[in-house]
Amino acid sequence: MSLNRTEKAAVIDEVKAQVEKAQSLVLAEYRGTTVSDMTKLRRSAREKGVYLHVLKNTLARRAVAGSPFEVVSGEMSGPLIYGFSPDAVAAAKVMSDFAKTNDKLVIKAGAFEGRALDKAAVAVLANIPSREVLLAQIAGLLNSPVARFARVLAAVSDKKAGPAAEAAPEAAAA
Repeated sequence: MSLNRTEKAAVIDEVKAQVEKAQSLVLAEYRGTTVSDMTKLRRSAREKGVYLHVLKNTLARRAVAGSPFEVVSGEMSGPLIYGFSPDAVAAAKVMSDFAKTNDKLVIKAGAFEGRALDKAAVAVLANIPSREVLLAQIAGLLNSPVARFARVLAAVSDKKAGPAAEAAPEAAAA
């Protein structure tokens, strides 16, 4: 179905709004993917906060013009699904995870921080832990020295109190 000029402008504006919020973009070819599989992909993307949309390539090119994602405009050909994500790794992770179980979805390219990514670079980006996991790891690293210091103090305290604590029960028993 063909869109009229105002509908095309509305689509471009909607995508531009997503581009402004996004840190990463992943392009994937979906030829041969069933409707039920696409529904699963969309549900997964929605849960992760990824804007996933099938767009006309010319509209997508116009929407990313002047943005850091313009570097992949040369890759925008064929039947593509576009994934924009405010989280740097979410779009790559959603698309890569889905592509592992569905061979019809083929990741074509991506963009991150103004640099074009090939299929291998998108896979590397997808393997980076999410923001929440990284924050948890940092918190664990920051907490580790404090916890070790507390265990050492407890061990020293137990060692000093050890002989006196052992003599007290024997005295109470006599």
